[in-house]
Amino acid sequence: MSKAFTKESDADDDEEFALPALPQGTRNYMTPQGYARLRAEFMELLDVERPKIVETVSWAAKNGDRSENGDYLYGKKRLREIDRRLRFLTKRLDIAEVADPSLHYGRDQIFFGATVTYANSKGEERTITIKGIDESDSLLGEVSWVSPIARALLKAREGDEVPLMTPGGAERLEVLEVRYPAPVSVKSPN
Repeated sequence: MSKAFTKESDADDDEEFALPALPQGTRNYMTPQGYARLRAEFMELLDVERPKIVETVSWAAKNGDRSENGDYLYGKKRLREIDRRLRFLTKRLDIAEVADPSLHYGRDQIFFGATVTYANSKGEERTITIKGIDESDSLLGEVSWVSPIARALLKAREGDEVPLMTPGGAERLEVLEVRYPAPVSVKSPN
């Protein structure tokens, strides 16, 4: 049977944006900046990019033979990609719980949003920031709050030693410093 007569399933489309597993009974924590970034992407796709592609596909469809029309074929493919991403973002934004790390400013205990400097048993120091699943970027030193390192560090304080299970065996980490972003003061209008 020709591929033209097969229906693409939404389940196959959503595999590209498979939701990372959250521990049972937990929420999808996100910083205000992470939530705003996902929301902005959603609105850009919905209000700007998708209407442009729909217009292109509509124009291309009027040009005759669709089987050899590159604008039409590419446009339909891009529409599927946009719709798939919109479904993913909708799911993630619906279950998001925004947690402002600046509420812990000045504290030395590790919670969501903390920037933590720690040393391993070899004395090597590393700094990480604990963020949400959808916003963490390991290249920037950000880790998801459900990652093994974050889970080992959560609720520890400066000076504490915490165990971390690694593929190479158990390791002890010493918490050297805990920082949070400063609260943004809002000036009231006069």
